[in-house]
Amino acid sequence: MKTIAFFNNKGGVGKTSLVYHLSWMMAERGIPVLAVDLDPQANLSAMFLSEERLEEIWPDSEDHPATIYGAVRPILRGIGDVAPPLVERIAQNLFLLPGDLGLSRFEDKLSDAWPRCHNSDEAAFRTMTAFHRLMKELSHESKAEIVLIDVGPNLGAINRSALIASDHVCLPLAPDLFSLQGLKNLGPTLRQWRTTWSDLVKKAPADLALPAGGMSPIGYIVMQHGMKDNRPVKAYQRWMEKIPSLYRRAVLNEAVYGTVPPVLKDPYLLAQLKHYRSLMPLAMESNKPMFRLKPVDGAIGAHVEAVSDCHRDFLKLATKLAAAAGIAFT
Repeated sequence: MKTIAFFNNKGGVGKTSLVYHLSWMMAERGIPVLAVDLDPQANLSAMFLSEERLEEIWPDSEDHPATIYGAVRPILRGIGDVAPPLVERIAQNLFLLPGDLGLSRFEDKLSDAWPRCHNSDEAAFRTMTAFHRLMKELSHESKAEIVLIDVGPNLGAINRSALIASDHVCLPLAPDLFSLQGLKNLGPTLRQWRTTWSDLVKKAPADLALPAGGMSPIGYIVMQHGMKDNRPVKAYQRWMEKIPSLYRRAVLNEAVYGTVPPVLKDPYLLAQLKHYRSLMPLAMESNKPMFRLKPVDGAIGAHVEAVSDCHRDFLKLATKLAAAAGIAFT
């Protein structure tokens, strides 16, 4: 099992849509995928599931056994360990661990557990590793080779636990001031979490499955830029020019001397994805990814070429991500 978290502490950069489409693309190419919704907003679950199904897994009762909140609720109540939910089978090779707005209640529990791990508190370690152990069990159950994790846009305790459970971190960016400021916050935070966790694991119970806490940066994706003649408009160009050097300094903690490659030639750039505009509303209405839209879904005229372009772009990106994670891709 390989785990990749998609994270930027600046919201609105298309992170959830990215996880959704990559999950479908990898599954389409024969890689069993487990998509995990660890954002308390649960937008990824809303993309995958119908409103009727969401009503079923989010009943009026407090239990919610089919979601991530239901899985961690025994820890939250102090009555036991994680209770694995029934994974949602979306399609062949594609599975989902649904999110839940109730997950936000787990934030305080995780915040309290982090410092108590320094005292070798077993209950604290069970709390901190809940996401990791759930993903490990569910990936084994679904035979998933890769886990794609959607998290919220913040540096809180839920995301810290989610990132600790990740082998790699992929950074979706918008070419704007806010995303670049997000990189400045994110890089040092990841390094701090990684360093602290490497010290904490030495104090953990020997029989507890622990994540390595690698959270290795796998690269960045530039999302939703304006285009003119296949080039970013001037309003965004200056921000794009700053990304390669800032990524090296803030995220990779490298000293930057001299010139660095421009963004389109940067080896850390995984993809530059355009905004597909009217395709997304069609995809949401049809409950399918943009690159699987058909004329019956309203993808006619110029939309046909856009669907083809979208498929090509996500196939190329999925191939890169799979290779970086060490997974064979056909």
